[in-house]
Amino acid sequence: MYNIIPRPTKCLALEFEYCDSTTFVPVDPSLDNCLRCVDYQEIKVQEYMDRSRPTSIPRAIVVVLERDLVDKAKSGDSVTVTGVVTCRWRPVVAGERPDIAVVIRANSISVLSDQASQIAITEELREEFHAFWAARAGTPMRGRDEIVASMCPQVYGLFYIKLAVLLVLISGVARSDESGLRVRGEAHMLLVGDPGTAKSQFLKYAAKLVPRSVLTTGIGSTSAGLTVTAVKDGPEWQLEAGALVLADRGLCCIDEFGNIREAEKSTILEAMEQQSISVAKAGIVCKLNARCSVLAAMNPKGKYDVHSSLAVNTALSTPLLSRFDLVLVLLDTHDEQWDAHVSSFLLGSRDGEEAGLGSDGEQDVWEFDRLQAYLAFVKTAFQPETTPASEQVLTRYYQLQRQRDTLNAARTTIRLLESLIRLAQAHARLMFRNKVLLADAVIAVVLMESTMLSASILGAIDTLHTTFPEDSDLFYAELESLVLRRLDMAHLGGGSQVV
Repeated sequence: MYNIIPRPTKCLALEFEYCDSTTFVPVDPSLDNCLRCVDYQEIKVQEYMDRSRPTSIPRAIVVVLERDLVDKAKSGDSVTVTGVVTCRWRPVVAGERPDIAVVIRANSISVLSDQASQIAITEELREEFHAFWAARAGTPMRGRDEIVASMCPQVYGLFYIKLAVLLVLISGVARSDESGLRVRGEAHMLLVGDPGTAKSQFLKYAAKLVPRSVLTTGIGSTSAGLTVTAVKDGPEWQLEAGALVLADRGLCCIDEFGNIREAEKSTILEAMEQQSISVAKAGIVCKLNARCSVLAAMNPKGKYDVHSSLAVNTALSTPLLSRFDLVLVLLDTHDEQWDAHVSSFLLGSRDGEEAGLGSDGEQDVWEFDRLQAYLAFVKTAFQPETTPASEQVLTRYYQLQRQRDTLNAARTTIRLLESLIRLAQAHARLMFRNKVLLADAVIAVVLMESTMLSASILGAIDTLHTTFPEDSDLFYAELESLVLRRLDMAHLGGGSQVV
């Protein structure tokens, strides 16, 4: 069963064909009908980490693939295998423990390509989502805030953070041209903040929302653990997927991102932009997919200095920072009123007020399963396209940032414009539509403004001390007017909230 046929020590024939010979000569493989070769491959299948038992290592089993099943799946793919369970063993040696293993001899293997196949989205749920937005056609921003309030409801406030995390989970639309060049649609976000600002809470909640996700910490993570490692199994080498490969078409959450060693940070540059990992280890040269969003969190190096650049405060290189679509900073400044709200919320005396939707706000918070199904549905059902008004706003904002005296080299690259497009597309998906309207472009600009700090056209935005607005649509109207005025595009205002 290990592709080893031990040479017999006595004749195994029955009855009249039996002989007493103990010398056996292998048949010449050049003879006809004596040599038949088929394609053969062994893969190791591991159960989903979110479905394994707590405090236990995910179980794995070897699957034997033959003939046309070979190379059907790559490392990191989510697969469904149908086959026959059997045992195999190595030749028995006296005085040694027998090596017996359980394997699956596959009859078929199918690759699950998207998240929707892992979440049951019924026709009833689809009708429920359509009815939800139909009832809020006149107040779309209020409907959006009900969904945003359902993101990590155990954390008070942090309106912009919750909105940004949802947009990263939804992401934009990937583009490919005729030559095969692919521009990623997955968005990446980095949370930089003081201790106790709920960064890890968002990472854990986001990892639960996405069916295919990997949550790891930067402390002790090696380049092999994040990408791919080569392991020697007997005489041959085999590849074992790391966190970024296992999260393909999903989400990779990295906590304590600042504690990753510098050599390990450089290994994820290719995975974040090209969405693939090139491997050249132990004589194996291949390329594996890593089409995942990266949600990372870290503490600043010392006390955060608002007058210094992000690269100085985070001690991250410019190429790495430019790959993050959003870098949100959470500064724990002393605010007596905010501290009173948070403490009373934690003590349970302000139920429902967290959502900013009135005293009955708790009834408007979606259940976890409903929110999970909604994110999976809008990510596959909508492929938003930009409109002239949204393109003008995004282009104007990008040009304005490039012309500023306080140019931030780590943020104001061509990737800034691509990030704006992805965020606007994600917001259009969140709003349940196939067109990127002016409202989506304005929200993308506002979120990007919160990452600029000193280079902001709207002034410093305190992302930590933000609550949900009482009147979401009125709040957006004021925000749109301010953004368009600063961009010298006030003529585009009005009528942008039609869904």
